[in-house]
Amino acid sequence: MTDAVWRHFWGSTFARTPHFNGVAGFTQQLQRITFRFCKSSGSCRNFREFIEKDLIHYARSNPSVVVYLKPRRHRAPALVAEYLNGRKEHMKLANFSRDEITRWLNYYTTRSGLPTQRLLKPAHTHHISVQGVWNPWIHTPPDKLTRSFPDEEASRAEKIEKTATDELREIAERAAKGQWSSE
Repeated sequence: MTDAVWRHFWGSTFARTPHFNGVAGFTQQLQRITFRFCKSSGSCRNFREFIEKDLIHYARSNPSVVVYLKPRRHRAPALVAEYLNGRKEHMKLANFSRDEITRWLNYYTTRSGLPTQRLLKPAHTHHISVQGVWNPWIHTPPDKLTRSFPDEEASRAEKIEKTATDELREIAERAAKGQWSSE
């Protein structure tokens, strides 16, 4: 899928979470999960096995999620996840293995319920930093930034003091000439 097609159908946004989730404590966003299945259909065999062996464990480990089982005759198994923001996610589970059903259930349990969208950047804040935005001239003296160019003073090379290497070269030159006096 191309980037233009993705933006057209799903749009782009900054990373976000449900309002204030995690400030005082985490609130699981999955409110209710409904399983629809047929008691006799062959495509529901793995799903019925999942209900018998794994669903009780899931319900005990997620007490904030209400689990409904709705038997329907001659229908393919399906999962409907309802979130606190009112959004519903539907998924057909025909011929899925127990492991695949468990992974999809975990996926819907950990989602926020917000629609899937392409992220514009990995981090974003609505509050500007008190320190301001960094730029390469942040520690440059203001008089250098306000000059009009061409400027002779700015064009001159900066006067650099003697380095340790220069000092050692001078000492070596004096030693070679026979001048051993040190300063």
